[in-house]
Amino acid sequence: MRINVRSVDFYRLPMTTRFPFCYGIASMTALPHLFVRVVLDVDGKESVGMSADGLPPKWFTKNPDTTFEEDLPDMLRVIRYAADAAIDMGHSDTFFNWWYRLYERQQQWAATENIPPLLSSFGASLLERAVLDAFCRAVEQPFHKVLNRNLLGVDAGRLRKNIAGVNPADVLAVVPSDELIARHTIGLADPLTDAEISPQDRIDDGLPHSLETIIRRYGITHFKIKLTGNLEHDTNRLRQLADIIGQQVGEKARFTLDGNENLLRIEDFQDHWNTYQADPVLSTFFSASLLFVEQPIHRDFALSQKMRLDDGWTNPPSMIIDESDADLSSFPTAMSCGYAGTSHKNCKGVIKGILNATDIYHRQRHQQATLLSAEDLANVGPVALLQDLAVTACLGVGHVERNGHHYFCGLNMLPRSEQEKALRNHPDLYEVAEAGFPTLKIRNGRIQLGSVNAAPFGVTEHPDVGLFEPWSF
Repeated sequence: MRINVRSVDFYRLPMTTRFPFCYGIASMTALPHLFVRVVLDVDGKESVGMSADGLPPKWFTKNPDTTFEEDLPDMLRVIRYAADAAIDMGHSDTFFNWWYRLYERQQQWAATENIPPLLSSFGASLLERAVLDAFCRAVEQPFHKVLNRNLLGVDAGRLRKNIAGVNPADVLAVVPSDELIARHTIGLADPLTDAEISPQDRIDDGLPHSLETIIRRYGITHFKIKLTGNLEHDTNRLRQLADIIGQQVGEKARFTLDGNENLLRIEDFQDHWNTYQADPVLSTFFSASLLFVEQPIHRDFALSQKMRLDDGWTNPPSMIIDESDADLSSFPTAMSCGYAGTSHKNCKGVIKGILNATDIYHRQRHQQATLLSAEDLANVGPVALLQDLAVTACLGVGHVERNGHHYFCGLNMLPRSEQEKALRNHPDLYEVAEAGFPTLKIRNGRIQLGSVNAAPFGVTEHPDVGLFEPWSF
């Protein structure tokens, strides 16, 4: 199917957090939420598509010497370039060919401008998602059917020789997951108990704040625990978490550790790991419940050193990359270094995520242990979260990190008409909170995806962009 991007427009929605989200060198309290709207020609038929994402500080580029205000222009520049390139490219005969042309053009430009590939990929992914949304609407098929019928024309072997001839539909979920386990993020500054919250920091919005109330309210069994890299601090906090999670969840508890790129050498993380293993409480906690460790080594070094998991380690953990998964070569490189897998986020690219998943499940069929995870970027509706879930539902991942509903106050940042639209179109995903706004519906630690899977690309009905501020950059 021939496609051609006719126009791209941007809109902005300011957002503030319920309380700070501390996830590394940044503590997020506010950010702009960007909506991208494209008009697409599909075999002569006009179709409108949308994508969206928050623009978070210090994730795409981890430079402690700059402020978010200094970083934001570069974020907008890569998005603008991708939009202009998408229009300039003209017609493509398949979505896959269109995507690959855009990806190559974006990466080549970014290299000449000294822009990190993770940030460059983000700009391309916003256009990729908006065009994918428009494509699904044009063919009047939900994303999972578009994927399973390969209407996108995905040619995996063109980019990965080891999966030449493998159709993603041959190894991915023919029927998307109708529910996913929500893996709750425990941020670096999140209160673990109500007693830790001072009177001036208490939040009166009807949503849970401390970890213990979150577990009780949502029935959470899966967690993502962020680490600081300070061994003494992390050890003490992990003991607290072992106690709370052990008491409130018990043997059903599962968790992942997010290393937050805190260390520069694998030997440094090995020292931390051995300290954890020597602690009776943590050794038991890890043995019973740890799923994997995510990106303990800084992205500048993570893919330049072998993991040496069989060299002097006692009960080594499975480790995956996240921030290092910046371009199409990242996952194969990580596997050659000894990592166990990677994570999917829509902001890193939908087609790239599909290729990684195809590669992973193909390796698993050949008895090579590999992992695919699904992670968050403080995603919220009415577009970004749903599109991310639509993809995750097809990747065969049983649990997905979700935290946007925790750090942001449901959908109360939206105009009332858009809140009602989300409740009307996705009643299995959202419910009305005590204060009257829509919030993510989590029951027994799970979220339901029926309406997401039935929609063209997760979203039944686009938000009215006329209610948001046009953003020119």
